[in-house]
Amino acid sequence: MVEQSSQRPVIFLTEGSKRTRGKDAQSINIMIAKAVADAVKTTLGPKGMDKMIVDELGDVTISNDGATILSEMDIDHPIGKMMVEVAKTQDDEVGDGTTTAVVIAGGLLENAEKMLNDGIHPSVIIKGYRMASKKAQEIVSSIADPVSFDQTDVLKQIAKTSMTGKSAEAEEELSDLVVEAVKQVSEVNGKDMTVDKDMIKIEKKEGASLSKSSLIKGIVIDKEIVHSRMPKKVTNAKIALVDSAMEIKETETDAEISISDPNQLQAFLDKEEGMLKDMVSAIKNAGANVVFCQKGIDDLAQHFLSKDGIVAVRRVKQSDMEKLAKATGARVITRLKDISKEDIGFAGNVYEKKISGDAMVFVEDCKNPKSVTLLLRGGSEHVIDEAERALNDALGTVTAAIRDKKIVAGGGSSEMEMAIQLKNYAGTIGGREQLAIEAFAETLEVIPRALAETAGMDPIDTIVELRAKHKTKEGKYIGVDVYAAKLGDMKKLRVIEPLSIKTQALISGSEVATMILRIDDIVAGGGKGKGAGMGGMPPGGMGGMGGMGGGMDMD
Repeated sequence: MVEQSSQRPVIFLTEGSKRTRGKDAQSINIMIAKAVADAVKTTLGPKGMDKMIVDELGDVTISNDGATILSEMDIDHPIGKMMVEVAKTQDDEVGDGTTTAVVIAGGLLENAEKMLNDGIHPSVIIKGYRMASKKAQEIVSSIADPVSFDQTDVLKQIAKTSMTGKSAEAEEELSDLVVEAVKQVSEVNGKDMTVDKDMIKIEKKEGASLSKSSLIKGIVIDKEIVHSRMPKKVTNAKIALVDSAMEIKETETDAEISISDPNQLQAFLDKEEGMLKDMVSAIKNAGANVVFCQKGIDDLAQHFLSKDGIVAVRRVKQSDMEKLAKATGARVITRLKDISKEDIGFAGNVYEKKISGDAMVFVEDCKNPKSVTLLLRGGSEHVIDEAERALNDALGTVTAAIRDKKIVAGGGSSEMEMAIQLKNYAGTIGGREQLAIEAFAETLEVIPRALAETAGMDPIDTIVELRAKHKTKEGKYIGVDVYAAKLGDMKKLRVIEPLSIKTQALISGSEVATMILRIDDIVAGGGKGKGAGMGGMPPGGMGGMGGMGGGMDMD
């Protein structure tokens, strides 16, 4: 009888834990990443399809934006969440190219799986991918063209390219507004121009077409004037910004006041009234005729303000207070006692206006405002939400173009140029890394392939023809013209994007792919008597690692 004790499996995980190792772990991770990439691949390009996501409360999101789709989807598996992070990083950094980054990551892992099955070690693939990513960034930088802050037409085309396919039908008008807004808030910083995107406020209101959207050279506050007797319009407005409450403060500790006769009570009330009067007098003496307060305004203070003809708006968001300060030149005051004429800002007009039944306060005609508002109109909630996402993308790409001072052609032309040059580079590299670099080049061709598919073109014929065009000297701008369903010169068609969209997608996509490839062991913890909650794994004990199957259930 053979002694079994030396072969007994060692149990070191809690009951309910699940563990998957080696090729099984890698294949599961790659499968999840590919599924996430496939979920957004069809949204690529102007002819890309939209996705409808319905959450558990029944709220509906209809979008073409990769980052929005992935963030709204209820993805539970950790590898899926890593893919969502890729889109989020891309969105935060440059505002567009989220689908491209995710599709590149999925394509790299799909090609890596083929190499793993051929016996190539993950470390070799990772090294090759890193070399390819670095070289691809050099290639795309070398084919980029310069752009300057003064090239308004080019910046408008960048905005338009970003918005195409995102249900923003009024692309021409909106791209004009985007560039005008970015130029307004931009500031000179030495030799460079800096743009703070946060200083461009997007205010949404339904009830009109997208073409009725407008740029307000000032700030729109989604609040109403607090008192009915206050003026509804003020010209040559002198604006005070107060971030403390215009109310009588309660004591921080419990206090008790003993009053023995009615005169003492009246004196107490008179004192409170006097304090509120002093607050209003401080604002009036500083020369202000409009006050925006971040906190509450007492009813009695409202009465005194209205008697002095001062317009007041209360409970303004902190972010709006910062934007008002940038737009009007006012300083935000914490202590009303300290307010002076130097703290007062200016606006040509401050008025209340009803839009779609809601009263809003407009602060307009400011002197060179460094904060503006894009008032976005739309026929329905879903239309206006998608238009807002398109605007955010356009603002990000125009800002990135100004920052990078470099642009590249879109329509898959840059990806194809990188793929062609990477294949040439792979030939100069010895060893198995050459296969990984070639796989990276093949992955980049997924972008023009997907664009061809969404345009109803034959993807294989398109890729073959594109390769042939890009091997000529004048071929670097040739990409997929999805509107004409044929190849075209993207520079002449004015399909252009900032360089950082491509470089960031390469960095994010390759880094997450290499990170996932490094994982060869998945341990999903679960307490005693509890199931592990990863990837839909069933609850229950294992009895030991030796008795564990090689697979993992997935949702």
